[in-house]
Amino acid sequence: QVQLVEAGGGLAQAGGSLRLSCAASGRTVSGYAVGWFRQAPGKERDFVAAIRWSVGTTYYAESVKGRFTISRDNAKNTVYLQMNSLKPEDTAVYYCAVSTTGWGIPLNAYEYNYWGQGTQVTVSS
Repeated sequence: QVQLVEAGGGLAQAGGSLRLSCAASGRTVSGYAVGWFRQAPGKERDFVAAIRWSVGTTYYAESVKGRFTISRDNAKNTVYLQMNSLKPEDTAVYYCAVSTTGWGIPLNAYEYNYWGQGTQVTVSS
């Protein structure tokens, strides 16, 4: 079992920054992919970014490329999402997730089998 706890959400102004963290416990996630998804009210849960922990390979949704950066801290078993140049359309609940199956970087929510509780990010214009 893997338990995930997100933190760092909150309110930011357009153009501002926030850093989300996702702390994993229960077992190490160093052999897996860890992703961030977001879900706005009335919309589906969308892929944001992910990292294949063992090799550090990353992948981003086009909508956040160049603004968001995903990284990991081996010692803390934690993944971060640094969000810069925030836009009102970034407003959503952000979830981190772990995929223990397959290879590469999964892009679909159904490919992830452990999820955190989510953290709200609100960007005002």
